[in-house]
Amino acid sequence: MENRRHFTRIIFQRPALVMVNAQHYGCHLLDLSLNGALISHPLGLHPDSGQKLELVFNLAGSDIDIKMQCEIAHIDQEFIGLHCLELDLDSATHLKRLIELNVGDDKLLHRELAQLASLE
Repeated sequence: MENRRHFTRIIFQRPALVMVNAQHYGCHLLDLSLNGALISHPLGLHPDSGQKLELVFNLAGSDIDIKMQCEIAHIDQEFIGLHCLELDLDSATHLKRLIELNVGDDKLLHRELAQLASLE
């Protein structure tokens, strides 16, 4: 299968919350990019492709929460792929730094940031 990803994903496993229509569902964040995330199926949520939701997760050892406004890009038997639609400035800054620390390639990160900006 051809890899069509345009953004580097990092393995980043954390407990997370999905919020849909003021309802909270627990899940696990499995990996992360500047443009989306992969999560486990939230318990009790019956997701639909294209459904909008908010993903919230905490950075370990801190009080920093990253909040991503997302839509469901794909649903597999075990996982749900999310496409990030919007980030607040603080979340974007922390997410950029997290990716930067894990990618270790400034040129790649800046190329992906430019690509992300061109999609908006």
